[in-house]
Amino acid sequence: MAEPRQAEPLAEPGPEGTGGKAAYLETLRMIERLHRRFLDVVKAELERRGLAAISNVQAMILYNIGDAVMTVGELTSRGYYQGSNVSYNLKKLVEGGYLEQERSPYDRRSVRVRLAPEGRKLVRQIDAIFDRHVADLARGRLGDAELGEVNRALADLERFWSDGIRFSPR
Repeated sequence: MAEPRQAEPLAEPGPEGTGGKAAYLETLRMIERLHRRFLDVVKAELERRGLAAISNVQAMILYNIGDAVMTVGELTSRGYYQGSNVSYNLKKLVEGGYLEQERSPYDRRSVRVRLAPEGRKLVRQIDAIFDRHVADLARGRLGDAELGEVNRALADLERFWSDGIRFSPR
């Protein structure tokens, strides 16, 4: 009887090196970490307000919908929600009284959503939190100018990645 074949060891990742690649990889890690931390902050703020029934992701879906009426597809195509369980979250938001939904009169397959009064109330609370964050940041090291620089750099990175999707690499 032949002995079982040993699995090849996974190759160790190469050294990050210095300069551009190290900075790029650190940027990737930072973006991911910041997104998780931001959602943690939203969750903590919701819990402080006794809103444990709604998740941080659901709260941000509501915030990004705002005064608009949109479809599920528009939520994802506009970048307001990235995830495979958007239908689950929308269902929970409708059940919780935060969203209202209706079938499109033009395409019965399409469902449009908008904030219910309870959703508008929550969005106002989140907006007040963000106002406080902006004021706190301005007292520190990140005022309007610094945030503008960060946003320009992130927009450039997004454009680079979008171009990488649309156009074949060299």
